[in-house]
Amino acid sequence: MKLIKNLCVQSFPDWHQMSQQTLDDSYDNHKAVPESAAIFNDWIERSKTFRSAHSQYLDIPYGSLDREKIDYYSAGPNTPLVIFIHGGFWQQYSKNNFAFLAESYLKEGISIAMVDYPLAPQANMDQIVASCANAVRFIGQHISEWGGNPKNVVLSGWSAGGHLCVTSMNEMKVKAVVPISGIFELEPLIGSFVNKNLQMDLAIAKRNSPILNLPTGKTPMYLFVGGNELSEMRRQSYDFAEKLKASNYPVELVDIPGKNHFTMLEQFEFPKGVIHSRIVSVLKQ
Repeated sequence: MKLIKNLCVQSFPDWHQMSQQTLDDSYDNHKAVPESAAIFNDWIERSKTFRSAHSQYLDIPYGSLDREKIDYYSAGPNTPLVIFIHGGFWQQYSKNNFAFLAESYLKEGISIAMVDYPLAPQANMDQIVASCANAVRFIGQHISEWGGNPKNVVLSGWSAGGHLCVTSMNEMKVKAVVPISGIFELEPLIGSFVNKNLQMDLAIAKRNSPILNLPTGKTPMYLFVGGNELSEMRRQSYDFAEKLKASNYPVELVDIPGKNHFTMLEQFEFPKGVIHSRIVSVLKQ
């Protein structure tokens, strides 16, 4: 597989000029990948099996809300940790659906913490972002109790979780941040179907957009996006990478040919996957 790294500026359709239908289609990952329902059902079944076999640290509360919980899958004492924040446009899914991703990491001596958070419409974007920040801070405070090494952590997330890992990255010291197919500019979503439950206005969208609130410091950021993803999903990563690069922030963008929004997670899960390999290399440096 030939990877495309550190790409120059690409040309994408202007979301400002899109019709309602085109804008909706530009973010409708399930419509774009008809087999996504079957993929997701497989994830759910595999996750149920995995969770039932690894029950030591499940549903650890980090806040007072029902969904403010963490699953911690321990690979043993003093092991590196990957924190993973799930996607679902801030209104679907849970950590329980993504437990299957932890298995290959445990086999390599890497622990994983899976974060849950309140969803729209019960929570707005401010509350969701604050909740995930609290979760990452809580993990930083308690990782040693669960056997993890607080000095060897990578923070990652997929789709909406890619957004939330960036907004949470200052809550503990991590070695790298790895957003997968993330969303970094929220304003385009205001006029789309995604906002029906989120109910964002322009102010809330802007204050929670990483592209308008760039990280500072020197924690490396590795952005991954699939070559077969929708134009808006791809534009989000490209534009964010360009903004980071312009601010002299340490960033690398990797475009993985042939991967759609859902098959991107294979690259996180499997040891030969590009994302998995990058995370392991960072943790074993």
